[in-house]
Amino acid sequence: MSVADSRLGVGVIGAGRVGPVLARALAGAGHAITGISAISTESRDRAESMLPGVPVLEPAEVVRRSELVLFAIPGAELPGLVSGLAATGAWQPGQLAVHTAPEHGTAVFAPALAVGVIPLALHPAIVFTGTSLDLNRLAGATVAVTAPAPVLPIGQALAVEMGAEPVIVGEADRPAYAEAIAAASEFSRAVVRQAAEALRAIGVERPDRAVGGVVRAAVEEELMAAAGADPAPDPDSGHGA
Repeated sequence: MSVADSRLGVGVIGAGRVGPVLARALAGAGHAITGISAISTESRDRAESMLPGVPVLEPAEVVRRSELVLFAIPGAELPGLVSGLAATGAWQPGQLAVHTAPEHGTAVFAPALAVGVIPLALHPAIVFTGTSLDLNRLAGATVAVTAPAPVLPIGQALAVEMGAEPVIVGEADRPAYAEAIAAASEFSRAVVRQAAEALRAIGVERPDRAVGGVVRAAVEEELMAAAGADPAPDPDSGHGA
C-alpha cells in the first residue's frame, strides 16, 4: 500500500485537541474524513469547527466506515478501546490503525492484529491548542513513527502529509521517548512559571516580556547544542557558560 498514491477514508476516534487537527491536515493532503467520535459539547464544537460537515459517530461506526482509523485519545484509554472494538467485530482486514499516544508502540493493537489490521504509532512532538494554529506548528515539527518494518514507509508518508518530519522510534524505545517528551514540556513550563511568579512578586507587571527573550534564547542555544552545532561561549557576553 502506498499512501502517496492513494486517498484513504480516514476516521477519527477522539475530538480533543489532537484528533481534529491531524484530521484537518490529512484532509488537506487529499484524504476523506469519514467520521469522528466526540462525547462532550466542547469536543463536538471543536469537531464542527475544524471539520465542518464531518459526521459525529460512535467509535465502532467510525471504524466500520474507515480505511484508516486514527486514535487520538489518552494512552491509558487506548488498550481498553482497542479490545472493546475487537470484541464487537468492528475491525476489518487491511485497515490501518494509527494512534498518537507517545508511550505506546504498536503492541497496543494486538487484539486487532488477528483480523489483519495494519498497526502504526505516530506521535507529533508539538503542544496542541486544538485550533488551525497547530497546522503551522506541525510544519517543521517531528512525528515519532513506530511500525513493523514493512509498514514504516506508510507511517513516514503519513507524517509528511501532516506537514511534519518523520523520525523512527523503535517499539522498545517508546517509553523512553515519551518520558523525554514529557520532561521537555513539563520542565519548560515549570521554569517559566517559577520565573514569572518571582518577577510578579517584585512588582514586574509583564513578567512574560521580561523572561520571554531569555527563555527563547536559552532554549535555542540548547537546541543548537542538541543538533551538534553548539556555539562557543562569548567571553565578552558578561554571562556564564
